[in-house]
Amino acid sequence: MPSTTLRAFADTAGEADATSDYARHAFGAHFAEVAVDTDTGETRVRRLLGVFAAGHVLNSLTERCQFIGGMVMGLGMALLEGSTVDPVFGDFAERDLASYHVPSCADVPAVEAHWIDEDDRHLNPMGSKGIGEIGIVGTAAAIGNALYHATGVRLRELPMTPDRVLVHLG
Repeated sequence: MPSTTLRAFADTAGEADATSDYARHAFGAHFAEVAVDTDTGETRVRRLLGVFAAGHVLNSLTERCQFIGGMVMGLGMALLEGSTVDPVFGDFAERDLASYHVPSCADVPAVEAHWIDEDDRHLNPMGSKGIGEIGIVGTAAAIGNALYHATGVRLRELPMTPDRVLVHLG
């Protein structure tokens, strides 16, 4: 049986790396609904919604997973993940998952991610945009805004832990 070799080559130098007069960034809007226990200061996220403009979608399954995963990471940033430096040794006090808290399944609410499939010829040959961080960055702000609308408490430091919330609810 003869062997067949298939080779392909593409050179996008000068196209994909060229400077542009047009924005190449992905954009998104994040929305959150929270419930706050006024006795303990615990904030629980009930729903998260993200809607994104991310260029041409190359793979809708992986894109959705990327957005939802980022939103879960943003939830962790907003409510759980905090680092403190040990003043004696200068190292982080949270060195493992027993002391550095990240969201578990019980912390993750109903999460929805939607996008607008753009056809923008000014981007690159594929028309795609990077989506690595866009799911994360707005989620903490959306949770902070939802906390403010639920309680009138505006926190500007993360994570928004129960002790930080409770101080303002007194």
